[in-house]
Amino acid sequence: MKRFALSIALAVFAFGLFIQGADAAKWTSGMKEGNPEFKSMGSLAFGPEGVLFVADAKAAAIMAIATGDTKPAANSKPLKVEAINQKIAALLGASADQILINDLAINPISRNAYLSVSRGRGVDAVPALIRVKADGQPEVVSLEKVMFSRAGLPDAPADAMVGQGNRQNNPRLESITDIGFLDGRLFIAGLANEEFASTLRAIPFPFTNVSGGTSVEIYHGSHGRFETRAPVRTFTTFKIGAEDHLLAAYTCTPLVQFPVSELKPGAKIKGKTIAELGNRNRPLDMIVYERDGKTYLLMANSSRGVMKITTERIDKAESITDPVADKKGLTYETIANWTGVDQLDRFDANHVVVLRRAEGGLLNLESLPLP
Repeated sequence: MKRFALSIALAVFAFGLFIQGADAAKWTSGMKEGNPEFKSMGSLAFGPEGVLFVADAKAAAIMAIATGDTKPAANSKPLKVEAINQKIAALLGASADQILINDLAINPISRNAYLSVSRGRGVDAVPALIRVKADGQPEVVSLEKVMFSRAGLPDAPADAMVGQGNRQNNPRLESITDIGFLDGRLFIAGLANEEFASTLRAIPFPFTNVSGGTSVEIYHGSHGRFETRAPVRTFTTFKIGAEDHLLAAYTCTPLVQFPVSELKPGAKIKGKTIAELGNRNRPLDMIVYERDGKTYLLMANSSRGVMKITTERIDKAESITDPVADKKGLTYETIANWTGVDQLDRFDANHVVVLRRAEGGLLNLESLPLP
């Protein structure tokens, strides 16, 4: 009987390995081995089986990279790396003031931190991908002979300066402003070359064909008007009732919900503005989490600190369609001791990893208990 039970157990174990292998093969379908070339590295997001999505706004493309980083974390040891920008500068042969950290993503399997980095500033900046393990030592992720696939955006803005004087900008650099993965699709926010330039996309993964995006319009209460050209700055996925939504934050700081089911190529949709969180502010990063049976949004901002935003009765939230002096809709509290936070991502069920500014231009990477 023991031998029979052992045989059954081994068969079940082998079948489990087979299924895991099949899943891994599914997610790397269409990938090729090679050296992916980047013009820039910005937003990061993890998909299944250690697949890391890296936004290259300069090239208006997304790279999916099979990192092979699939060993589960043994524990949730707190992470704290002081002067991470100095350590990365030493790796890349630069001074700390020439290092820009563009985004942070935590691998949900290994809990290693990944950073998209620019060495230098301006048109000559060189992109690099950095990994920080539990020991706190950063390392450059080699992109030689990796498995990867690429999705180019077919309707990105031209790579050229527009405007006049000090109001000039290159809209190509906002072709991708944030990304996120949910249920086999990569969601992309940014600008397109359409009249309604603000765009959301839902691209099936593994990548095959990439169609045009969904043009989005919102009412911006603090500006007192409808807008179609302002890009989403950061977003997260959120279920309202039984339906998946994107909750998207814009500069100055409207929070808008979009049903995922409406994100179809070539469509034009109008989002529902459910909060105005304060003007003269740029949202930087956002996550969703649960605490004591309630669900919250945690948003880092340029000038209003880290907001803990309630989602109670979000399904009953009224649409904001009139001018707002400062704040309206969903309420929030500012996490007073979380100063200088530029980026954040979930570490485990109870902690978040933040990238925060310190004295002397230094940046620290550390895990903190969810508030």
